Amino acid sequence: MISITPSGEACGATVTGLDLSRPLGPEDAAAIRAAWLEHHVLAFPDQQMTDDDLERFTLAFGGFGEDPFIAPIPGRSHVIAVQRRANETSPLFAENWHSDWSFQVRPPAGTCLYGLTIPPVGGDTLFANQHAALDAMPARLRSRLEGRMAIHSAKRAYAPEGAYGARDKSDRSMDIRPSREADRTQLHPIIRKHPETGREGLFSCFGYIIGIEGMASEEATPLLQELYQWQGREEFQYRHKWRPNMLLMWDNRSVLHAATGGYAGHDRILHRTTIAAWDESRSA
Repeated sequence: MISITPSGEACGATVTGLDLSRPLGPEDAAAIRAAWLEHHVLAFPDQQMTDDDLERFTLAFGGFGEDPFIAPIPGRSHVIAVQRRANETSPLFAENWHSDWSFQVRPPAGTCLYGLTIPPVGGDTLFANQHAALDAMPARLRSRLEGRMAIHSAKRAYAPEGAYGARDKSDRSMDIRPSREADRTQLHPIIRKHPETGREGLFSCFGYIIGIEGMASEEATPLLQELYQWQGREEFQYRHKWRPNMLLMWDNRSVLHAATGGYAGHDRILHRTTIAAWDESRSA
């Protein structure tokens, strides 16, 4: 029997009573989706999962999302390794707030991450509830964002000269593939309704957002920096602590996330899939 225990923080819940090495029945899948939409981040501890199990779980909630710029693990098309060697000295991967692949035309609805090798210390993942951030936002700031379209791009991260570009590859264990494709741009509303719940929230943030449509950079950049500082405030956060054999799924439409370090001298390996954008022709 499924049990759902909220984290007591701004988002997040733990789900027990399921064996994810087995296919989900329709009722269990519906219960997970409902909890996911309510809590935005779900943790499933003590799960013995293969990559086949991870892919099957992902497909229970939509198709596979496209994962650009990071090569999948050998023998798979939709599983990537988020990993770091014990002696790795490259900058921490994904340590700034972001929503996965927000620069795509149809960004992924969610992300699934399964812990294989988890350090005994550090490596927490932070989440920031963007519905709560919007609800609490001062009217002065909200009025400057209302109706605005953000310009999203991956170039700061994945262009050849970006943070994960050619100069970064020498000491990084992750198989990142920088490309000129990262220069492309895509517009999304800064404030938008969740496609399944209809609840308004903030979408993505400075990093993948490089400007605001119709606004000079001299005005847009400080506004985006102010927004970024607001989005990640502590009162909107949930800090997730990993254990081996734990599956985490989160809603990229509702939260930002960021990696943390503190595990130097220890290997860390997780396998990740993304859930494709919600098809509005499906029933919720």
